[in-house]
Amino acid sequence: MNITAWIKAARLRTLPLTVVCIGTGNVVASFFGSFSWVIFGLTLSTAFLLQVLSNFANDYGDFVKGTDNENRVGPQRAMQSGVITVSQMKRALWICAGLSLLSGIGLLVYALDSWVEWMVFFILGLFSIAAAIMYTVGKKAYGYNGLGDLMVFIFFGLVGVFGSYYLQSGTVEWTVFLPAASVGLFSAGVLNMNNLRDIDNDRNSGKNTLAVMLGQANTKGYQAFLIIVGLLSTVLFFYINNIPAKIGLIIPSLLLFAIHLVAVFREQKSEGFDKHLKICVLSTLIYGLNFAVAILCCN
Repeated sequence: MNITAWIKAARLRTLPLTVVCIGTGNVVASFFGSFSWVIFGLTLSTAFLLQVLSNFANDYGDFVKGTDNENRVGPQRAMQSGVITVSQMKRALWICAGLSLLSGIGLLVYALDSWVEWMVFFILGLFSIAAAIMYTVGKKAYGYNGLGDLMVFIFFGLVGVFGSYYLQSGTVEWTVFLPAASVGLFSAGVLNMNNLRDIDNDRNSGKNTLAVMLGQANTKGYQAFLIIVGLLSTVLFFYINNIPAKIGLIIPSLLLFAIHLVAVFREQKSEGFDKHLKICVLSTLIYGLNFAVAILCCN
């Protein structure tokens, strides 16, 4: 087994998004008075497995559809290079999906008492597994029809952040949807940079991402929309919860995002957007750390 190839297929540089997603939900739960390290650990492990499942499925789906070819600008994928075979990746998908399900069930058993809550989250878990796989796999892969950004916003934002908050607290606090929206929008921004980098090859391969539909210039404007609205959502969360003085603690991430957007608007070459993808991931990670410090300083 080529461990290096599997690590490459797991796309570790995307995993910070999972940390920010789950971390934000847990930090907000702590702010409102609820936190368990066990629940945090189980939630994070489940989310990690779902992220790796999604990355494996993306590698598989784009390969079998012919999207990962010699004309692709980004890093060469594991299956594209021939190091991992179709049968090996199929087996990995089943294993990863099974581990995600087992980890999720363990989390629900530990965190929830009500069978109604248990069933709601179990169904959400099944949808999460399906969403992770169907991004590029199957005849109706939503990533090929411009819906990838929406699904990232939903699962990396609303479901991931609010769901992890609820598993800690067992309560509904509607303002949690504001930082959840922030994380979802920033995560969609990362996907947008990926799609902007691959825009020409995706168009030629019939992969109709939102970037393909909008074109390069409009996609840059869309990136600015995602980042600006994401930051405003967090500012609104601080004001609603009477902690506006803490807004200054997110300035480092705000500056990074500003540098990112300026660089994106200046970039003209498709291959150049790969480095902006990395900066967007880093900015989102710094945002998560800034947000955590701001919230935890309130307790």
